[in-house]
Amino acid sequence: MPAAGDQPSAATRGTEIPTAKPPQIRRGTSGQTRLTAMIVACALFMQNLDSTVIATALPTMARAFGADPVHMNVALTSYLLSLAVFIPASGWMADRFGTRTVFRAAIIVFTLGSIACGQANSLGILVLARIVQGLGGAMMVPVGRLVLLRSVPKHELVAAMAWLTMPALLGPVVGPPVGGFIVTYASWRWIFYINIPIGLLGVTLVSLFVEDVREPPRGKFDGIGLVLSGLALSGLMFGLETAGRGVVSPHLTEAMIAVGLTSAFAYWLHARRHPAPLLDLTLVRLPCFGVAISAMILFRAGIGAIPFLLPLMLQVGFGDSAAQSGLITFASSAGALVMKPAAQHALRQFGFRDTLLWNGIISGVMIAMCALFRPTWPAAAIYLILLSGGFFRSLQFTAYNTLAYGDVPRARMSAATSLYTAVQQLASTIGISVGALSLHVSMLISRHATPVPSDFSLAFVVVGLLTTMAAPIALGMPRNAGDDLTGRRSA
Repeated sequence: MPAAGDQPSAATRGTEIPTAKPPQIRRGTSGQTRLTAMIVACALFMQNLDSTVIATALPTMARAFGADPVHMNVALTSYLLSLAVFIPASGWMADRFGTRTVFRAAIIVFTLGSIACGQANSLGILVLARIVQGLGGAMMVPVGRLVLLRSVPKHELVAAMAWLTMPALLGPVVGPPVGGFIVTYASWRWIFYINIPIGLLGVTLVSLFVEDVREPPRGKFDGIGLVLSGLALSGLMFGLETAGRGVVSPHLTEAMIAVGLTSAFAYWLHARRHPAPLLDLTLVRLPCFGVAISAMILFRAGIGAIPFLLPLMLQVGFGDSAAQSGLITFASSAGALVMKPAAQHALRQFGFRDTLLWNGIISGVMIAMCALFRPTWPAAAIYLILLSGGFFRSLQFTAYNTLAYGDVPRARMSAATSLYTAVQQLASTIGISVGALSLHVSMLISRHATPVPSDFSLAFVVVGLLTTMAAPIALGMPRNAGDDLTGRRSA
């Protein structure tokens, strides 16, 4: 990020100021930047893969534990709630103990939690181990992003974030087929044991190649804020995750949402008085950060429904096997891989505002096109739409994740990563809830006991519209916002 003597970006000033002689910025990406980005991306991929791969193994694990398969969902929920509780503390921890130290410790905790999950012989032990995993994951995601923000030159941030985007796109799609393969041909315990070599490699690479950057904390640790933010995020995520799905009593779902909303309001009052709150809500006043986080909520909510809706449509609506479904859904990840090297060129060519506007509209349309899928469609046509959709979504994620930090002062960078990551988790949960609710409403209207392709069509149209709603928010920033991040010559 720029030093004190650097000129402020156009996004920070909020006005469009032509630059007669733009600074000469080296457009290549250094080897150190690529190495750091790959180390962080691999660690985050492990976390994202683990959070989805377990879903395929739950029925097998239920038989091993002698438990009701319906109750096994608590293994997923406990992990998500642990993430929600501990993510707000990640920024303060990184400032206090250093990004490399905390990131390395997070990988160790996550790996130890994985070993405990693999050794579990009851549902209760598994839940406790998943909470430990969630503690490690809560530190890995925001602190991993902070490692990049503090070690990568500003003009290389887009390329670095393109690498960081990959785990979020690959994990939810690769997880189900990998889980199905392990459960079919090996023990379910290997779902967790595969994290051991990845974790050991990650600890080694972080120790050797990642710089330990730290900033003095802005104040004492905000314990009250941790409790209130944890209650708010966990209550809302649990309530939205279970809404309309029949997993728990509707009264419990309503109670958790009420607890979440009440705690969120209490935290807002607390943050207004506290000199250094864990989640600094005043960051949304920064032009780039405010636009990026508000648009990202809608965009990620729409995208978050895809890993839930698409495999369910292919397996329940079309009658495909789990293996066939996994191979088809993988196409969207392939599109994301293709976009990675093109992201920086696209943003330099068109700028952040125009890219977020038009690419956001295209991304929403590509999701809505999934409503047209039918069992009679040729596989090549489905692959083409999913491949194209993954291509455009990857560009949008990279743009949001980079622009958000374009005008954040260095001293507030850790607070920004904590807030941005917490909102990301909540947005993904909202997406699953919207997708499940849309599917449920369509089934009620059509009086179907089980969903058919037409029911999925309505759900995909709804989440496609939700995704598209994020695009016009980009008009709230100047045309040359973020040009200093790409080296683009302002219009």
